[in-house]
Amino acid sequence: MSARLSHKKAVMDTARLTGPEKAAVVLLALGEDHNDIWQALDEEEIKEISQAMAGLGTVSSAVVEDLLVEFVSGMSGTGTIMGSFEQTQRLLASFMGAEKVDNLMEEIRGPAGRTMWDKLANVNEAVLANYLKNEYPQTVAVVLSKIKAEHSARVLASLPEDFALECVGRMLRMEPVQREILDKIEATLRSEFMSNLARTSKRDSHEMMADIFNNFDRQTEARFIAALEERNREAAERIRALMFVFEDLNKLDPGGVQTLLRAVEKDQLGLALKGSSDGLREIFFSNMSERAAKIMREDMESMGPVRLRDVDAAQMAMVQVAKDLAAKGEIMLAGAGGDDELIY
Repeated sequence: MSARLSHKKAVMDTARLTGPEKAAVVLLALGEDHNDIWQALDEEEIKEISQAMAGLGTVSSAVVEDLLVEFVSGMSGTGTIMGSFEQTQRLLASFMGAEKVDNLMEEIRGPAGRTMWDKLANVNEAVLANYLKNEYPQTVAVVLSKIKAEHSARVLASLPEDFALECVGRMLRMEPVQREILDKIEATLRSEFMSNLARTSKRDSHEMMADIFNNFDRQTEARFIAALEERNREAAERIRALMFVFEDLNKLDPGGVQTLLRAVEKDQLGLALKGSSDGLREIFFSNMSERAAKIMREDMESMGPVRLRDVDAAQMAMVQVAKDLAAKGEIMLAGAGGDDELIY
């Protein structure tokens, strides 16, 4: 299909679409009444087109018409169409089993790549090392032998030295790995690691409300939570457990704190820490150089009294930066709901 579409007359926007993106536009335009087309594709084609569809965004009617000249009369009244994770998931669910759709959507939302090893190449070395350090050295040796040498080197450097040397020894003695063992390792990585890095595809209304509450200022949040507790205490407690707030940054490991420090603006950091607990403040100071920490303390003292809403805005901005870094696999965040839960 993508090959057939690619030679149509291109307009400016259409010229920038890849083959899978063009196929995604067509399938979105056709909707759920043409599932026989999906069923004619193999799993890799479905995955490739789904990946393109999920990241498509808004496609103008002009581009749709250019790709589907034969359907101009039928499409002209539809205006624009929207490609999103939710729309993609709904379309796939109409002809695929729920578990298979969930697994596919988790892969789409996770680090990009056609194979598991491609995906691992897009995961920050510190995050990957943090997971691998709890695995058997032989398993780690297999994983490191399958990813690119430069990435493998960075992961090894991030592992505890004794453990890293044990893995190196296993790699030196390693014989060809049986297909069944490789499949098992891939399955484990997909279920225990990649699925945690992926944005959850099982987002419910409480998670949605937790995101909204996260964007309230402190007083509005307290007011809504208190009112909700009176009407539905269970819902209020669940939302509170799902919320990720500034103080939850104290669960970052040292590498995560340093990554976050490099990503935030210094004046924003000072304002955010001005309203933080002493414990969280010290976590950030201890991950700076002595000179940088001294300058930051002096800057915070020179601010004098600051408005609560300005502190809230700075803290919310830092939390958003942390979530963006987590979504890219550069840091791992533990949420209020549990130390092992990942929040994006």
